[in-house]
Amino acid sequence: MKILLTGAAGQLGRELKRSLACLGDLVACDRRQLDLAQPDALRTAVRAIAPTVIVNAAAYTAVDKAEAEPAVAEAINAVAPGILAEEARRLGTLLIHYSTDYVFDGAKPAPYTEDDTPAPLSTYGRSKRAGELAIAAAGGRHLIFRTSWVYGLHGANFMKTMLRLGRRSCETGDELRVVGDQFGAPTWTRHLADVTAQSLARKEVPDGLYHLAAAGETSWHGYAEAIFAEALRTGLLGKSPVIHRITSADYPLPAARPANSRLDCSRFRRDFGLALPDWRTGLIDCLADASF
Repeated sequence: MKILLTGAAGQLGRELKRSLACLGDLVACDRRQLDLAQPDALRTAVRAIAPTVIVNAAAYTAVDKAEAEPAVAEAINAVAPGILAEEARRLGTLLIHYSTDYVFDGAKPAPYTEDDTPAPLSTYGRSKRAGELAIAAAGGRHLIFRTSWVYGLHGANFMKTMLRLGRRSCETGDELRVVGDQFGAPTWTRHLADVTAQSLARKEVPDGLYHLAAAGETSWHGYAEAIFAEALRTGLLGKSPVIHRITSADYPLPAARPANSRLDCSRFRRDFGLALPDWRTGLIDCLADASF
């Protein structure tokens, strides 16, 4: 197996680089080596490498910034996945791609299934949905994993932001305000990467779209409380800050977020016989590895 991994320097890409290494010849490219915003260079690189599997972990993930840079988000999240899918079909290669809960508007009261109709609220969500459609339209073998609230030891994410603010609060006594009316499942990149590798190691890999996120659910406020409780227990914080639950309306941002980001992952469990652990387990395991 020869695997081309894009986005190898990102928070998911770093974990995939570790998880996929045992499966074969891994060619791991970061943005300096393979810029998804350059379509001609992307095609040339894929043809030169000639992988048997492409794992696309590269994405434009600056949700609010995307509102001011829609063309950049579209190039990386929509156009590039379509090019990878076309090249994968030409090579007879499997493409694995990651999408997001932000393709939904969050109005559904229950967890979203793969059969629910997307209705993204933001430029980021629309660009990721366009990427899904471009991959499907290419007609090759593909796996799209929709996930939610991704975090890890690397890159920028909610968990690291809360730890930074928590440390500052210990020094200044500042109280924090965190949104409590949006719900989802924080998903650790290492668990996501490991299950990706396990899926790829199967003798037969199903095609199609699957929801793949941590089990359980919480709000951003509940997630913050859990981060501080675990950081306090492990000594990453000296004391827990005071956190106030607020509404989305109290904290307006350039990009709208879905109130419900919960994903039904039963199709993945049925077809692959695998599942991600509860989000609390991921958080505990992640912070046990933390050195920040």
